[in-house]
Amino acid sequence: MADPAVSVSPYWELTFDADGDVDGRERDRLLAEVPRRGVRDLIVFAHGWNNDRSGATRLYSQFLAPVPDLAPHARLGYVGVVWPSMRFSDEPIPDFPRSVAAAVSTGVPAAARAALDKDTRHALLEVFPGRTTVVEQIARLLDQQPDEGASLEEFGRLVRLLVEVRPQGPQGAFAADTLAAGVPQGDPAMLFGDTATACGEFADALARMAAPGEAFALPRLWDGARELLRQATYYAMKRRAGTVGERGLGRALGQLATAAPGVRVHLVGHSFGGRLVSFALRGLPEGVRTVKSVTLLQGAFSHYAFAARLPGDPRSSGVLHGLPSRVDGPVVCCYSHFDTALGTIYPLASKMADDDRSVLGVDLDPGHLLGARWGAMGHDGVQAVEGTKTFTLADALRAKLPVSGCVNVDACAVVNRGGPPSGAHSDICHRELAQVVLAAGRVQ
Repeated sequence: MADPAVSVSPYWELTFDADGDVDGRERDRLLAEVPRRGVRDLIVFAHGWNNDRSGATRLYSQFLAPVPDLAPHARLGYVGVVWPSMRFSDEPIPDFPRSVAAAVSTGVPAAARAALDKDTRHALLEVFPGRTTVVEQIARLLDQQPDEGASLEEFGRLVRLLVEVRPQGPQGAFAADTLAAGVPQGDPAMLFGDTATACGEFADALARMAAPGEAFALPRLWDGARELLRQATYYAMKRRAGTVGERGLGRALGQLATAAPGVRVHLVGHSFGGRLVSFALRGLPEGVRTVKSVTLLQGAFSHYAFAARLPGDPRSSGVLHGLPSRVDGPVVCCYSHFDTALGTIYPLASKMADDDRSVLGVDLDPGHLLGARWGAMGHDGVQAVEGTKTFTLADALRAKLPVSGCVNVDACAVVNRGGPPSGAHSDICHRELAQVVLAAGRVQ
């Protein structure tokens, strides 16, 4: 396969399937060439939700473009992780062409907004192979939007079939988010409760997320149904991210440490890619100390994931508790309150998936209950981890970052563009964030 056109060199890709199995030829090439090319610092970037390999490659190329000029004397190499995830086509990515990220249409009739476009149907078929009939039945219901009631319940049944809520094999062990390792994860309640109720809650949330200057939209259950499909899909992507991280990338990094023990590895993850690179720490072989930094960009997983004790439940810890100690450097979390995907929809979906069982009983202000109890670290940073330092982006770029532990960086000064439903979730291609990656790893 020809190398993809990217802005940096040397560049390698590591492709993983849904169960975390790596493309062996790509892995072997990486293990052979990294030491031969004299690489000292290797930046490994994992995308979040993306429709295809080309979208991931464009992201890597654009984000990494400033790095060579920022560190002109460093002996750098780059790895792009490619894994089967997806993005709904109405989620805009700032500065990307419409062929890669379609903007949310204005003036589209309400019924058409809920329907599945061709690109989204194709993406669903790509990431859920073998479920063509189910995807077509889901698409037909969203296109026709028949009378609510029995039709919505049928829609919920089809969504459950699509995402395989009781997965077999390796993915079955990686659905937990806030729960401690070893605590079994139940099926998401949003898929097994009353479908109309779940759709109604999502519809209300979407109606409140109108862009500035737009009229407040009346909630529609079929809009909520489409959002239920989106969130169920991301539930499956979250599960995959853990699988690919621990079973796939973690093992590959262990093999790289054997082949090139002097190479310093810097993990970067966007969205669910942040979850992926964090779970890779759990898959590192004992004694491997080659990971020198982790940078999470709008991480789409629980802000309590690294916590030793969960608020309101001192017997439980976050699923990734203790893993920052496997990094010979800091774990840096860049977050922004402009990320409405993580600030509004993510906590609602987490609540409706019963992803809160380890934090029940927290006495919080009702106005902030969702975000505090079920929040994502890409919206408000790492929470409940002792010793975590917090910086503004400007301060982080002026001062030396801590050499270990968790570090929060409020990146809202640059991560602030994007319309509904995702807001600024994908607004990450900024020179300043590339500087944070280099600062976290002390790459010069």
